[in-house]
Amino acid sequence: MNPLLPLSAVLVVLGAFFLAVGAVGLVRFPDVLSRLQGVLKAASLGTGCLMAGLLLRAHSVFTLLKLLFVWGLFLVCLGYLGQLVGRSALLAARRR
Repeated sequence: MNPLLPLSAVLVVLGAFFLAVGAVGLVRFPDVLSRLQGVLKAASLGTGCLMAGLLLRAHSVFTLLKLLFVWGLFLVCLGYLGQLVGRSALLAARRR
C-alpha cells in the first residue's frame, strides 16, 4: 500500500471543501466583483489541493504530466476568465 494515500485523501477532501466554500460565496456575496474575488480564490486553492492529492496517486509519469498540464491550463484560464468577467462588470457599471 502506498504510504501517501492518507495524505492524498486529505488533500482531495480539502480541495472539495474549498470548492464548496467558493460555490457558497458565489451565492452569498452582494456584487459581481466580490463574487468574482471569492470564487477565483477558492477555485484556485481548491483545485490546487485537489490536483496535489491526485498527483500523489499518479501511477505513471505520463499521468503525472497530464495532471500538471490540466492544472496549469486551469490556472491560466481561471485568470483570463476572471479578467474578462471583471472587465465586463466594470463596463456594464459605467453604462448605467
